Amino acid sequence: MLQDDFYKEIQHELELSYKDKLENNTYRKQIDIPLFKCFVQQVKEVILPEYYPALDSKSISMEEKIRRLHGTLVQLLEYEHENAAKHQEDAILLMKKLPGLRKYALLDIKAAYEKDPAATSYYMVAASYPGIYAIINHRISHELYLMGYPIVARMVSELTHGKTGIDIHPGAKIGESFFIDHGTGVVVGETTEIGNGVTLYQGVTLGAFSFRKDEAGNIVKGNKRHPTIQDNVTIYSGATILGGDTVVGAHSIVGGNVWLTKSIPAYSKVTAQPTISIVT
Repeated sequence: MLQDDFYKEIQHELELSYKDKLENNTYRKQIDIPLFKCFVQQVKEVILPEYYPALDSKSISMEEKIRRLHGTLVQLLEYEHENAAKHQEDAILLMKKLPGLRKYALLDIKAAYEKDPAATSYYMVAASYPGIYAIINHRISHELYLMGYPIVARMVSELTHGKTGIDIHPGAKIGESFFIDHGTGVVVGETTEIGNGVTLYQGVTLGAFSFRKDEAGNIVKGNKRHPTIQDNVTIYSGATILGGDTVVGAHSIVGGNVWLTKSIPAYSKVTAQPTISIVT
């Protein structure tokens, strides 16, 4: 059995190391993962009650659900700003966006149902499709991102990443009627802009080139690094589209495993040309 002195030595060394902290550390308290999960669930209970009933009680009134959500939201906002008045003000602003979030969610569910022949009902789509889970969470995190809460927004998006394998940065702008089929391995970068009616399949990357650096060797941040996807584009599995200047024109089709680093006009069809060898 190890001696008490060993544990005290480790404790002492750790306590000394705690003095060394990374700069720009904005965390005010330990991240409470269950609180973030609770927040997302409560948002869904309010904007889509027909698909996401309250987990604790089906008889709870909508007014009480809204009050409870507001309280949870204020707690989350405390992670980034110490101004209590700002927490309340911003929470009210976000609460006012709930009807708009419902509008987007219904259009996304409808798009998934219409585009997937395997979908037998709207309920199936809302309750079980990873792409729907991802886009609803993204629309929540995007509003938080726009309001200046990048840590809270990123924590919400990471709930999606961990559960579905879909990685959408909260900063990405995504239009209505968005559908991700299957979803695993999809990556959408921060400055991506996606129009209406777009469909992505599994393994699609909307990414950036290697990052530019300034004279001091630091990565240049804040510029557009990811592609723009216009309305009604379909991008099949494994396709990679890179660059802030890359625009995929409306109604285009990007085939599986395509590597695209330049713009294409509307109504284009891009396919990869792999070498196929069949041995019999």
